Amino acid sequence: MGLILLTLFIAVPIIEFALFIEIGGFLGLWPTLLIVVLTALLGTILLRAQGLATIRRAEQHMAAGELPVNEVVSGLFLLVAGSLLLTPGFMTDAIGFSLFVPSVRLWLGQKILAYLMARGTVHIAGFGDFENFRGPGEPRSPNHPSYGPTIDGDFTEVKPGPSQDDSPWSQSNGSPRLK
Repeated sequence: MGLILLTLFIAVPIIEFALFIEIGGFLGLWPTLLIVVLTALLGTILLRAQGLATIRRAEQHMAAGELPVNEVVSGLFLLVAGSLLLTPGFMTDAIGFSLFVPSVRLWLGQKILAYLMARGTVHIAGFGDFENFRGPGEPRSPNHPSYGPTIDGDFTEVKPGPSQDDSPWSQSNGSPRLK
């Protein structure tokens, strides 16, 4: 993956320079610069329109109690499209404008998902005991440590003094008792 990113980091500017030289030689300096500025403005307008529509669809899905997976993926691709369109260049503009087409986003999303499912791994980290987790609303077994009512309380940590014999509390069979 690192080699691919390094190659892209080197190849994309070289291709963009070559395209600038070729198109600038054909059209001239000012028309070439005007095209670059206009594609950035048009990309910003398209990004705003499609981004707001994606947010509205995501809100509708969430209001219906559904996960807005397609909208999240579309939003990520729109973010990439906007970044590519703000980057000066003809190749990046072509890729950015192609990401505004919903069928291209769908196809690319399916390819990325297939790649991740074939090669990716998922790591879940969290706090607490997830061994016996059965899901929301499903009861745990009675021998699970957190089974039963939850008791809320406060505590104060008391550090022992020089001698524990002076304390009115003593440890007897693992539970504190008054002497």
